[in-house]
Amino acid sequence: MNIHFLFIGAPEVFIILLIVVMVFGADKIPEIARGLGKGMRQVKDATNDIKQEINNSSKEFGVNTDIAKDINNEIKGVKENIDDLTGPIKRNM
Repeated sequence: MNIHFLFIGAPEVFIILLIVVMVFGADKIPEIARGLGKGMRQVKDATNDIKQEINNSSKEFGVNTDIAKDINNEIKGVKENIDDLTGPIKRNM
C-alpha cells in the first residue's frame, strides 16, 4: 500500500509521528488532537457564519447571488462540448 499525503510517503509520516510522540509524550497526544479538532471546528463555524452573513446581506440589498451558478453551468456546458468534440481521446493531467 502506497500512502502519499502532500508528497510525504509512509516512512516520513512514521518518523514525524515518532518525533511527535518523543517531544510531547504519548499521554499528551489525545489532548493535542482534541485541541486541533476544536480549533478546526471553530474555523469551520466562523466560515459558515461569514457565509451566512454575506448571503443575508446580499438578499437584503437585492444582490444577485446566482451569478456563480450561471458561470458554473456555462463552464460545465463548455466542458461537455469539448468532450463531444474530442470523442474518445483522453486528456492527460
